[in-house]
Amino acid sequence: MTSDAISKSLERGRRRAPTWVMPATIGGMAVIDGLAAILSFTLAFYIRESAPLLSETAWAWSKEFVPYSGVVFFLVFIRVAANAQQRLYRLHGSFSYIDQIVRIFKATVLASLSAVAFTFMFRGGTAFREFSYSRGVFLIDFFIALILYSAIHLGFRLIQSQIRNRGYNLIPTLIVGTEQEAESTVKELERERAIGYRVVGIVTTNGDAPSDVCGVPVVGAVDKLSDIIREVGAQEVIITDASLPSDFLFETMMRVGRKQKVEFRLAPSLLNMLPQKTSIEQVGILPMLKLLREPLTDAERIIKRILDLIVAGVCTVALSPLMLVIAVLVRLESKGGVFFRQERVGMDGRIFLCLKFRSMCADSDDGVHRETYLKNIQGDATANVGDESAPVFGKVKDDPRITRVGRLLRRTSLDELPQLLNVLKGEMSVVGPRPPIPYEVEAYETWHKKRLDMKPGITGLWQVSGRNRLNFEEMVRLDLYYIENWSVLLDLKILLLTLPAVFRGDGAK
Repeated sequence: MTSDAISKSLERGRRRAPTWVMPATIGGMAVIDGLAAILSFTLAFYIRESAPLLSETAWAWSKEFVPYSGVVFFLVFIRVAANAQQRLYRLHGSFSYIDQIVRIFKATVLASLSAVAFTFMFRGGTAFREFSYSRGVFLIDFFIALILYSAIHLGFRLIQSQIRNRGYNLIPTLIVGTEQEAESTVKELERERAIGYRVVGIVTTNGDAPSDVCGVPVVGAVDKLSDIIREVGAQEVIITDASLPSDFLFETMMRVGRKQKVEFRLAPSLLNMLPQKTSIEQVGILPMLKLLREPLTDAERIIKRILDLIVAGVCTVALSPLMLVIAVLVRLESKGGVFFRQERVGMDGRIFLCLKFRSMCADSDDGVHRETYLKNIQGDATANVGDESAPVFGKVKDDPRITRVGRLLRRTSLDELPQLLNVLKGEMSVVGPRPPIPYEVEAYETWHKKRLDMKPGITGLWQVSGRNRLNFEEMVRLDLYYIENWSVLLDLKILLLTLPAVFRGDGAK
């Protein structure tokens, strides 16, 4: 642990906002939420009752609104409290927009139900014991509040993401692991600044290490971890080396102490992850952990198929006008059919014809793609046609075969819309592993073929986790994780993440 490395680490963590900014921001958010509660309820009353809020003869509430006036003040308190309970004012650390939407919905429901219970149980004390409150006011208030708070808090998060991209509101973080593990973690955290972390130093678990990794200083060895945490002022420690003994980690946390408020996170590689679908069985006197070999039960396959039919059916009907426009554009730009049909390998190795809108000139040779993708499977460094900061794997650089319309279709993933028909036919699923080409499968190692245990999907965990930024082995690991951990909730989450990924053009080159 050199003083020079510590100085560099402190310099990386120095760009922080003044200490008063965070409490002031949270206080401002609470005030805005309180004003939103007033606006929502008064607007709901006006829509439902078509009566004035204020008296026309004095500075007071109108006689129609007087029974509801006490509810407004209760709603201000309960909505801010519900938002706080759902941690909507937590500005440190990572967040996701989907998680925020779920939390906003829960907070809005909780506050609205509390307001209804308060109103109909106490009825404003004795003054309005006989008054009949309109249930429509509370129902309208719920929907207006849900829209308002969604706009407010998603707007807050959007602003926070922009601030983080400028280098503020980031948690000073240490990465503990080997050089290779630390490098991949640093690249991902630096690429996704909006997650909320700034890596200030690397703590190595192997003997020989360079002075820095991706520009981040190596601040010492793992045996001095507790001292390094205090020296650099780290607030989070990410452990990427799964071989570290649990006793050592526990001892380190005890040495650092609670007053430091340091959080420890484990980020093992996907190969070291055990599937969630496990069960413990007693074999004699020994407890045994059983890993389930079959990825989906018969009941789960039926549920997934029903979900596929619903989503694919609705999307096919809703998107048919867009698909018609795309078909016309494809046909007008170049000679050839509207659709591109290609043999792909489905579940259990079954071959099917995968449909896409044609994005290349007709009768294009696939030899150049075959060569590129086989390099990707073999881990050849030349398979990356991007650069270190923005890698692109498995694609042909400046592919001359792609048409102008085709380039747009690929960037927006609209070329894959005809695969909805593959889903309806039962050859594909809406969510699943990427469907491979037969010559890819011929180059697979044995463990790669495990990804054929489930129907391929139009979208999947690989598509929303970086797509072509990930090399072949990373893609396979994500596919295997998805297969072993499938659930309806996971499918819905991937579907919700697909649209933002498409709008970003995430890795679609």
